[in-house]
Amino acid sequence: MAQEKTSPKQEKTYLMVKPDGVRRGIIGDIVKRIEERGLKIVAMRMEQATHDQMDNHYPKDEEWIARVGGKTLKTYEKAGWDAKEELGTDDPLEIGKMVRGWLIDFMTSAPVVKMAVQGVRSVDMVRKIAGPTIPADADMGTIRGDYSVDTPLIANEEKRPILNIVHASETPEEAEHELKHWFNEDEICEYERMDENM
Repeated sequence: MAQEKTSPKQEKTYLMVKPDGVRRGIIGDIVKRIEERGLKIVAMRMEQATHDQMDNHYPKDEEWIARVGGKTLKTYEKAGWDAKEELGTDDPLEIGKMVRGWLIDFMTSAPVVKMAVQGVRSVDMVRKIAGPTIPADADMGTIRGDYSVDTPLIANEEKRPILNIVHASETPEEAEHELKHWFNEDEICEYERMDENM
């Protein structure tokens, strides 16, 4: 059976303003950047996420967790720090579990703002607006380039995630999972922007 064809204009992605973005008072600017790009917000809500919600937001498979731990190990190596001395282990999986725990603790420390964003190549466009995960790699003009100066090294030292303002789905598959996780189908609105058919 062939998959139902969807218009490229209908692609949806998930964007979350993290607790650091909420505490900075820049929700409005983030919304403005999305809308100015020609994308539309079809669902939005602020809420205090629970531990279970965040635990089910982040992947639980060991491959993903070990990849996160591997990135952390590389950060320590690059800085000339001994990960085993700092964290008590140099096993990527064990370090990944620690980092995942830091993420969940941080993401439940204050409210988040959840958004469903729709438009042409919305997954890629929102990632471009957000900028790379590490703020120092993000160009000025992106959300992370303009609003964050955090580094993995400081985050690891303080045993927390990088303060990079937003989370944006990396792939259409991830977007689909995250949208279903955070929104009920009836919460996602349908409407046309004034400029959609121009």
